[in-house]
Amino acid sequence: MPAMRKSKTIEAMLTVAMMAAFICLASSAVDARQIARPATAKSGVVNDSRVADVDSVIEQSIAKDEIPGGVLLVGSRGRIVWRKAYGSRSILPKREAMTADTIFDLASLTKVFATTGAVMKLLEQGKVRLNDPVVKYIPELGTVGATAEKNQITIRQLMTHTAGFAPDPEDANIPAGWTGVDPLLREIYAEALTAPPGSRFVYSDTGFILLGEIVRRVSGTSLDEFAAKEIFEPMGMRETRFLPPANWIPRIAPTEEIDLPAGAKAGSGTGHVLRGAVHDPRARQMGGVAGHAGLFSTADDLALFCKMMLAGGVAPNGKRIFAAATVRLMTSQQQAPWIPSVRGLGWDIDSAYSAPRGDLFPIGSYGMTGFTGTDVWIDPASQTFILFLTNSVHPYGRPAISSLRGRISTIVAAKLGAADSSGGASSSLTRSNGAAQRPYDAQGTSAPGQTLTGIDVLELDNFAALAGKHVGLITNQTGIDRNGRSTIDLLAHAPGVKLVALFSPEHGIRGAEDANVDSSKDAA
Repeated sequence: MPAMRKSKTIEAMLTVAMMAAFICLASSAVDARQIARPATAKSGVVNDSRVADVDSVIEQSIAKDEIPGGVLLVGSRGRIVWRKAYGSRSILPKREAMTADTIFDLASLTKVFATTGAVMKLLEQGKVRLNDPVVKYIPELGTVGATAEKNQITIRQLMTHTAGFAPDPEDANIPAGWTGVDPLLREIYAEALTAPPGSRFVYSDTGFILLGEIVRRVSGTSLDEFAAKEIFEPMGMRETRFLPPANWIPRIAPTEEIDLPAGAKAGSGTGHVLRGAVHDPRARQMGGVAGHAGLFSTADDLALFCKMMLAGGVAPNGKRIFAAATVRLMTSQQQAPWIPSVRGLGWDIDSAYSAPRGDLFPIGSYGMTGFTGTDVWIDPASQTFILFLTNSVHPYGRPAISSLRGRISTIVAAKLGAADSSGGASSSLTRSNGAAQRPYDAQGTSAPGQTLTGIDVLELDNFAALAGKHVGLITNQTGIDRNGRSTIDLLAHAPGVKLVALFSPEHGIRGAEDANVDSSKDAA
């Protein structure tokens, strides 16, 4: 007969499932005899003929009106091996040829090239911590029509899309014609969560809108100014910024036609084509500077950032932008192990949004996509990165270009040697806090590794999921961590956690009874 101890103070009961975690390397050989390098005029880049199969794939996509045009830039082992423009930069109000130095609205690439980098600079400066509750920096989130759950949201959860927010703030609850940041923030403070913090992955702009606000409040300056000072300017990214100036407009790829008369469709030439103003409507109404969208840049500038990431935080000009440990932290698994989608801090690793990884780059590579048609993918194992920038929403919205993104990356990976280990590079997907590695092969199939129980995962996360909670624990003598320590003792001494009740199954809390068990207290 099970014994129970009643308690009026119990706010939560803990049951933890077992988790398994894995990573691995994948490798393939490069045949140097295949290399032939015809020069590309003007840019000085020598295009590697092994990648030339991308031409027909991209040109067919343009012919089928999947995109109007684009720029593909590929880097491998320290060199730019492909840099080419395709199709048209503009269709409305007139057709213009795409050029390799075209400036693009990066859409959600803003999240990784600006916002994530800015937050990590604050982390390196000791001004924020990943497991800090967001209400520490934005108290209104926990006081304005909010539920108690919002007090538990951490910066890490915002960066991994596991905070529990819906994909977007609800515009219906914001006054018509709103502008600025405050009306949108008030809606975010008031709206209900769709899931408990940390429980599941839902890709959401809301979290990065809040991160942009955290950067502003903690740094004392706006996100665009902070990112420029701490990241773009030191790296020499002279054509990367929010709010592009008027003299950039001729090189900016336009996006959608808006402000159409009743009954007219985008592409009719009867509305206003966005050019130099951010495509995302919320970012536009916020003034053009937001944590989720608003950044403009060129493939050449973004290549400097990619090279810096592959070099462990050191930019091509020799300046250190991030500590090597910071780069590893950003690009390793950061969400809870029970969530199938694998995300770093800002960066995507293995989720429904990982189309630019293609079929051959290993898990352990990472990247991001943008709604306007932009994407980046970086593979540390082969020291390869791909930047494919398009304006697929010009002059009207088109279906997602996931297939095109994947095929381009697969060609590059196959021809340049995805996960080639000959140079000593390796790809690893490792929990940043030192938990067991997660081996995968190039197809994402797990290989044997160590297994962590739920209590091991909680320990490694410093019991962040239970912070501030009263806990009731169902356990007996078998409840131990991988080092043999009692789950009872671990939770009793966990920081910020109050263990208020123990519930024993049959045979008592120590498994030594063979009769009815009365309520009692644990001696310790």
